[in-house]
Amino acid sequence: MTDWNSKFETWGKPPSQSEKDRCDNAVVAIKKAINNYDGFKDKDVRVFLQGSYRNNVNVKQNSDVDIGVCCHNTFYPDYPEGMGAEDFGVEPATYLSGDFRQDLHNALVWHFGTDEVANGNKAFDIKSNTYRVEADVAPFMDHRRYSPNKSYLKGVTLIEKSGGLGTVNWPEQHYDNGVEKNKATGGKYKQLVRVLKKLSLEMEAEGNATARVIPGFLCECLMWNVPNDKITGKTLYEGLRESIAYLWNAIKDDKHTEWGEVSELKYLFRTGQKWTAEQAKDFLYDAWNYVGYK
Repeated sequence: MTDWNSKFETWGKPPSQSEKDRCDNAVVAIKKAINNYDGFKDKDVRVFLQGSYRNNVNVKQNSDVDIGVCCHNTFYPDYPEGMGAEDFGVEPATYLSGDFRQDLHNALVWHFGTDEVANGNKAFDIKSNTYRVEADVAPFMDHRRYSPNKSYLKGVTLIEKSGGLGTVNWPEQHYDNGVEKNKATGGKYKQLVRVLKKLSLEMEAEGNATARVIPGFLCECLMWNVPNDKITGKTLYEGLRESIAYLWNAIKDDKHTEWGEVSELKYLFRTGQKWTAEQAKDFLYDAWNYVGYK
């Protein structure tokens, strides 16, 4: 029989130092490309690590790293109903999203070479080498979600190759919330995120159809919505058992509708998401049986 707790202990560990170093090297290389590009000399452009590496829940060895490049000279607003730019003194932008994306493309090609940069709709793919991991470099501009009192929450808006605006993300809020939950659970939260992600990948490799449609980000958000007392002070085997049971029953009883992503600024199961609550419930049921919980 599988010693699941020992397996989970291995799965729950963060990446090795060598993997972290190759990830850091990719970030440094992107920063050099930005800092040395003349077109950005008069622009406020920031390079930041995002995704599973930033949040310390990555599990795939030698996987690519998600890097954001955000231009702060322009922002896209989300106003309260019945209010507009004139209510907040917002003036038209002078540096447009298409110009920024082209400048970023130019900077990456100038630094890495044409053959090393693939221009995808959402991100630029920078090939790996022995020194750094493969990098997905996503272009962003600021996003502001305004309140009637003129305060705002600050996120980022993806700038797509097609000319449209992509998903609004909240990387700083996501990171801060994850750190706080991990502290509150004695480090078990992020360990269990890694365990659930690895379990999903193993199930998918074994041909499980429900795991195939569950991205790692959803695994992270599902664990975010598990109460801390379900996982604190328990083995990873026990913690995953209680987490799966809680999540499955909550979805079954329609108690999941207010769940949020880790940022708590987007609903987890509402219109516009790439997954459904029913898909998550089916996966949780199969995961329970795959491990052999009773």
